Amino acid sequence: MLKATLRSFLAHKGRLLLSALAVILSVAFVAGSLIFSDTVARTFDRLFASTSADVTVGPPKGLDERVSSGVVRTVPASLAARIARVDGVAATHVDAAVRNITVVDSSNNSVGPTTGAPTIATNWYATKRSPVKLTSGHEPHGAGEALLDKDTADKKHVRVGDSLTVLAQPGSFRVEVVGIAAFTTTNPGAALVFLDTPTAQTRLLGSPDSATAISVDAAPGVSDDELKQRVSAAVGGSYEIKTAAQHAKSAADELGGFLDVVKYVMLGFAGVATLVGIFLIVNTFSMLIAQRTRELGLLRALGADRRQVRRSVLLEALLLGLVGSTLGLGAGIGLAAGLMALMGTLGMKLSTAEMVIGWGTPVAAYVVGVGVTFVAAYLPARRAARVSPMAALADAEVSGLGRPLRVRALVGAVLAVAGAAALTGCATATKTATSSSLLGLGVVLTLIATVVAGPLLVRPVIRVLGAAFPRLYGPVGRISQRNALRNPRRTGATASALMVGIALVAGLSVASASMTKSFDQQIDRTLGADFVVQNGNFQPFPREITDKVRAVKGTETVVRQRFAPVRLTLPDGRTPQTTASGYDPQLDDVAHLTYASGGTAEALAPGNMAMDRTYAHDHRVRLGDTLPVTFATGGRARLRVAALTDMDTSGGFGVEGGVFMGLATVERYLPGGQDAAVFVNASGGTGADELRKALDKALDPYPQVQVRDQADYKKLIRDQIAVMLYLVYALLGLAIVIAVLGVVNTLALSVVERTREIGLLRAIGLSRVQLRRMIRLESVVIAVFGALLGLVLGMVWGVGIQQVLALQGLKAFAVPWSTVVAVAVGAAAVGLVAALLPALRASRMNVLAAIAHE
Repeated sequence: MLKATLRSFLAHKGRLLLSALAVILSVAFVAGSLIFSDTVARTFDRLFASTSADVTVGPPKGLDERVSSGVVRTVPASLAARIARVDGVAATHVDAAVRNITVVDSSNNSVGPTTGAPTIATNWYATKRSPVKLTSGHEPHGAGEALLDKDTADKKHVRVGDSLTVLAQPGSFRVEVVGIAAFTTTNPGAALVFLDTPTAQTRLLGSPDSATAISVDAAPGVSDDELKQRVSAAVGGSYEIKTAAQHAKSAADELGGFLDVVKYVMLGFAGVATLVGIFLIVNTFSMLIAQRTRELGLLRALGADRRQVRRSVLLEALLLGLVGSTLGLGAGIGLAAGLMALMGTLGMKLSTAEMVIGWGTPVAAYVVGVGVTFVAAYLPARRAARVSPMAALADAEVSGLGRPLRVRALVGAVLAVAGAAALTGCATATKTATSSSLLGLGVVLTLIATVVAGPLLVRPVIRVLGAAFPRLYGPVGRISQRNALRNPRRTGATASALMVGIALVAGLSVASASMTKSFDQQIDRTLGADFVVQNGNFQPFPREITDKVRAVKGTETVVRQRFAPVRLTLPDGRTPQTTASGYDPQLDDVAHLTYASGGTAEALAPGNMAMDRTYAHDHRVRLGDTLPVTFATGGRARLRVAALTDMDTSGGFGVEGGVFMGLATVERYLPGGQDAAVFVNASGGTGADELRKALDKALDPYPQVQVRDQADYKKLIRDQIAVMLYLVYALLGLAIVIAVLGVVNTLALSVVERTREIGLLRAIGLSRVQLRRMIRLESVVIAVFGALLGLVLGMVWGVGIQQVLALQGLKAFAVPWSTVVAVAVGAAAVGLVAALLPALRASRMNVLAAIAHE
């Protein structure tokens, strides 16, 4: 049996090739994502470990800033001298480093990265741990001199002697580039500007007595942990003190968010490839077994029992999985190298020579590859084991051709009812967490139900889809329609591969269209300002920009928005962290808010705040309650809930909880923050176009901010949502590639299965052109059937997603009909493409050889 299995595998290796491609794609994405994330993590671990001081003393740990407040947290610079007197300290250094500043050249063009990496300004002092070294020019001395990192200088064509303007929180200032510093370690993609220490303290932090941290070097023979204990005893427990290892881990954890995004996106691709690949493999093995009915029957007649036949088929699947996993692992290494090269174009220098392939990567690769093929081949293997020895005496038939679909109908109906119940529960739930859980359960159940019951839908749906074929193409059209109807199981499995990808894109397209429409409606209802001045990446900006806006002729009302991370202590005992917004008292002039209780004057009064009524109800907060509120830097307040808003009309003015308050309250408990947005109204007699031109001119030196009207603001939101859609379309593209492989595989094996039939058709007068047309029509109707199932299923999912969004105030529902039409047309095109090679192969068959085929 082992020899027979190996010979069978080698004999059918061409037919298994497309299934192997599905395995290779699945494994490549899994292996590539793991290798890439492990390599980046290891690279940056080394970077942080080699550049971190033995001990770092920083400001007390506050709240995580999910939305930046712009506050630069500092410690007294005098702390350095105090720490220097501690036994075991070799040296101390004052650090003055600020992230996400803006640096512009003489033409007011930003010299920072455009990839989302920060622009960092810091003080210059050279140590053995410095990530850069001076390669040209000299060190900065005095207020007008700076160094720039070499990668940024080369990319932005900056040379020694050029002038730059640094836009920092205390105000903007000009510097001359007096030197270039090159990275000695991995370049994380950031732009670095170095100033001398007194200038950095004054210009970046606003005070010569401030520092962002104190770096401490240990004397020989003193461990980092021991030094940390001594420093802690000397300065007290109000500072955050870390060893080099702890500092490196903290920095790596911050990077981990980016790595997780990349990893999960890649694993999402792997999941789609795996799911679609399962259909392909099941179909392939089912058809191979159907074509080998006589062969399997002969083995049974010669003495092979059912267990041996089943093992034989599973061994073939195991071999396919091993081959596919090995090739997929190699492809994954190539994919990881490609991602590293892509990061290089974005400014993050990663060396392929330092690629990390941990033991977990090949294990995961083979578990996925072998596991997928083994699981997918199990049902066909059981079917093979049931082949009777008498089958060796009969003509080969398609396995299961005439068997009833009663079991499928029952299982599919049960799953469909359960899925419908879950989706109904999702639509009627009042809490987001409950609704989301029921949505996930409903998606899984309805997907499985559609896959299980798909063959039941083949005959009624394809009869309708192919109804015009006989009239348009005569007997060829009738034969193609009947070929698609011949084996509902096969047609259903082939169509399911395409259905999965299209269901994903349809569901998320409905969700994105609904989100876009909801945000458009919210902007129309809430935004009353003529213009909004805001950073392109939603980061806060210096007050200098707000002052420039106020000074523009023709402005009547200027209202600032500032974000403040806070922790609320609620009556139900919970202490959630959220982001509050602070506004100037003239908020009603630039926004239209609807209140369930109270109003803007009460909400923005000192010591008060507003909250969304639904959030308040869920946490037993009542109008007039006083809640303890902790701000990001540790400031504590007791604020009275003086107004309750309606989330439907104020959803854009807060995050979780819709909390907002007066800007004076934010400044009192969180001083030093920066504005996140400025809302501007034109004065009487000044036209909107006139004011916009004036604002654009005044803000020309500040490329980090843009002036937007309502239409621009809507476009900004659409662009943010579009990022999600691009990922969905990429997933669809991958699913379609594998689905095409599935259709090609099915048609190719079908052609082999129908070799004698095709020979007879050719013998009685069917031309090559007609034969190719017959196979193309069969492919198109299968692809359109899969697309139709996917669209219907995706629409149902989209409605469920929209119901979850409605609980967050996004209640509008929209269907992107252009996408629906494009998917339907695209499915027909996919069918045509997938049929090209099988149709060409069939048309080239020798008629006499085909008739004599067994």
